[in-house]
Amino acid sequence: MLRFLAGKLVEAVLVCITVSVITFALTHWTGDLAIAIGGMDASREETERLRTTYGLDRPVVLQYLDWAGRALHGDFGISFFSKEDVFQLILSRLPVTVVLAFLSLGLGLLIAVPLGVFAATRPGSWIDRVALSLAVLGQAMPSYWSALLLILLFGVQLQILPISGTDSWLNFVLPTLALGWFVMPVLMRLARAGMIDVLAADYVRTARAKGLPRRVVLFKHALRNAIMPVVAVAAVQLGFLLGGSIVVESVFALNGVGLLAWNAIQRSDFPVVQAIVLIVAFLFVFLNLLADLINAFLDPRIRVA
Repeated sequence: MLRFLAGKLVEAVLVCITVSVITFALTHWTGDLAIAIGGMDASREETERLRTTYGLDRPVVLQYLDWAGRALHGDFGISFFSKEDVFQLILSRLPVTVVLAFLSLGLGLLIAVPLGVFAATRPGSWIDRVALSLAVLGQAMPSYWSALLLILLFGVQLQILPISGTDSWLNFVLPTLALGWFVMPVLMRLARAGMIDVLAADYVRTARAKGLPRRVVLFKHALRNAIMPVVAVAAVQLGFLLGGSIVVESVFALNGVGLLAWNAIQRSDFPVVQAIVLIVAFLFVFLNLLADLINAFLDPRIRVA
């Protein structure tokens, strides 16, 4: 188990280093940082002075090493737009995004796993057809389209739920429904496919032949192995929700990391963009590492391999 963990940690570190290099390179290639700081109206002399002040006239490799060294200590610089510390700015917005992501993933799993399991136990039945239809419908509807429909129904027509802000827990209901509906299809398909494969395995037929109750066969013997692909993809989906909910946060005006990233991109606030991409990438890598460890705990064959 220790060798397995060490190998995964090495992979995670290499991925984080690669992401940091790509993030730094892309933000420098998309525009002149000195112009972004001084604005389009800045004179050439002011632009050159800013370039010297911020060290932008140095070789790119030295700029990256300096930025990466400061980032390891939590120093991501100062926002070009708000003049605030970037790390503190992101921390102030992170709770909204984290709460929304976990609520959305929880809702998706709450719908997907039971529906996938029951659909797998009755392939071809009306439950199976309903589950597959919901999966197709969920995959066909983008999250922003679902968000707009929810706003029209519950916010405009029925007027029972707020459509913007973060004043209370009610403000998270519609965004959670929009994102939970978006992540549900792939999780449900995996749960269904995994359960169908496991139910055809020899050890499950042996458990049934021994006369074990149906619920024990399903939830104690079959579900443990069928759930492993769901765990792996759920970690990926959580990473997406943490970093990819820009559109939904913009639609519902939630002051989370997604909306902060959208505003930073519009304003060419490169320190904020760099920090958000790097932090979200680190979270994504950590979640995948956690999913691998959970699957290794559920299936000892993974540790042996």
